[in-house]
Amino acid sequence: MRLVTIFVAIGLAVAVLFSLYVRLAPSDPQVWHVDPRNVEDQGQDGAYLLRDGDPSDGPAPRFAGAPEEVMARLDAVAEATPGVTRLAGSPSDRHVTYVARSRLFGFPDYISVIAWPVSEGTAVAVYSRLRFGSYDLGVNRRRVLDWLEALA
Repeated sequence: MRLVTIFVAIGLAVAVLFSLYVRLAPSDPQVWHVDPRNVEDQGQDGAYLLRDGDPSDGPAPRFAGAPEEVMARLDAVAEATPGVTRLAGSPSDRHVTYVARSRLFGFPDYISVIAWPVSEGTAVAVYSRLRFGSYDLGVNRRRVLDWLEALA
């Protein structure tokens, strides 16, 4: 019985340490702040990439307005999402990366967004991916589509 108690205590300690690491691990903007138009789509489970040239997801969505205006509206939508903070970039740069943390364990997802002018207004490309684990139950895809729907 004493051995079981020791193993349970060790297991709990490992779980607490991992949870702290997940919540407190630094997010390096040089690693996570990427241009979604230029990332190599590796078909990673838990990642969602929406840009021109990817037949599975269709073309990058188009919105009315200048890129800075579209990004300012998207930034407001992102910042209003619980658990989301800006990691790098700004709407005026037309390129922003956000960190979205899950409520329970604080697992970070990184969402990079870039906007550029096109003849129909502004095109937006988005790359949302997880840092820990290999599957996100569709959370990244759902978040991106929700943000874009709110933007429209």
